[in-house]
Amino acid sequence: MTPNKPETPETPIQEKTNLLGMTLAELEAFFLQLGEKKFRAAQVMKWMHHRCAASFDEMTDLSKKLREKLQTCAEVRPPKVVLEDISSDGTRKWVLEVGDGSHVETVLIPAGGNRRTLCVSSQVGCSLDCSFCSTGKQGFQRNLTPAEIIGQVWVAQKSFGPRKDSGNRPVTNVVMMGMGEPLMNYQPVLSAMQIMLEDNGYGISKRRVTVSTSGLVPQLDKLGDEIDVSLAISLHAPNDELRNQLVPINKKYPIHELIAACQRYLKKCGDSREVTIEYTLMAGINDQQEHALELARILKPLPCKINLIPFNPFPHSGYERPSRNQVMRFQNWLHEQGYSAPIRTTRGDDIDAACGQLVGRVQDKTRRSARYAEERIPAALVDSNWPSAG
Repeated sequence: MTPNKPETPETPIQEKTNLLGMTLAELEAFFLQLGEKKFRAAQVMKWMHHRCAASFDEMTDLSKKLREKLQTCAEVRPPKVVLEDISSDGTRKWVLEVGDGSHVETVLIPAGGNRRTLCVSSQVGCSLDCSFCSTGKQGFQRNLTPAEIIGQVWVAQKSFGPRKDSGNRPVTNVVMMGMGEPLMNYQPVLSAMQIMLEDNGYGISKRRVTVSTSGLVPQLDKLGDEIDVSLAISLHAPNDELRNQLVPINKKYPIHELIAACQRYLKKCGDSREVTIEYTLMAGINDQQEHALELARILKPLPCKINLIPFNPFPHSGYERPSRNQVMRFQNWLHEQGYSAPIRTTRGDDIDAACGQLVGRVQDKTRRSARYAEERIPAALVDSNWPSAG
């Protein structure tokens, strides 16, 4: 009888390092660990982000030996494109599968000339539960990695082909305004923005990369010490009472603390800069003259412009978009107070890519969307003293 051979333990499969989300400094450290020269980091970074290369075989200025070495321990793995939609106005939306089978969305918005603004997601879903945002109704699943964040830029750029020259970039502007609260995923968002600014990455001007926050004051103070990209604030209300209901994080960091943090951030930038205030107009909620005048008053200490965003309806929201005339009236009230207040043109709403519609195909582990549909909007949000828009 032949004795049983002793079982040999299976050798664990070594997970490859995804280089896509690494900053230049991190790539340099990676190559030094491999026993290679630091300059290899810049070479590989250009191949990934300038030429959208996902295979080391494409990186022909690397030696065959180095390419073979990289294939054993590293990879360039962008998010998987599940769906690409193109709106009648030229807006593009991608649904991307990330790591664990979750999905996020990113939207590319064309404007005049060669300007193309990419709206990038930072989380799968969102935990802040702003009452007027459809993404927030999907609940929160997890933070994105740096590779999953910068991978959205990679996918958008690749759709236009490799970058041929610095004057005609497929992506000219990036706004961290997609799914999620960027400053709740601080370090991965910071790393991704550093790659956006890096010449060996996407080489986008710091004034053309914008991070949007609902008002996480400690993280905003920290951000100002590390990077000086443009800043946008999701304000949406001119006083704490209303904002507590529309943007619940305000209960922790009220408006006066947020404005002070914005002032500190601008001071650290060291140049002439202003904050973009995002203000979603909802009929009968925050679109009256008293709201405009109060908004002008509280923003007086802050260099800023105010982006007016007519509400984009979604099922069970309980809110309505103001009439065009009411939006124009609100704009005029702000103009009379000396503010620049452009009205954001709704783009991509035929493919659910408009502001506030980045729902994605998120598994709602919190059942937030179901509860929201059942409860609709709390009656306390509607003050009977506010006249309806006409």
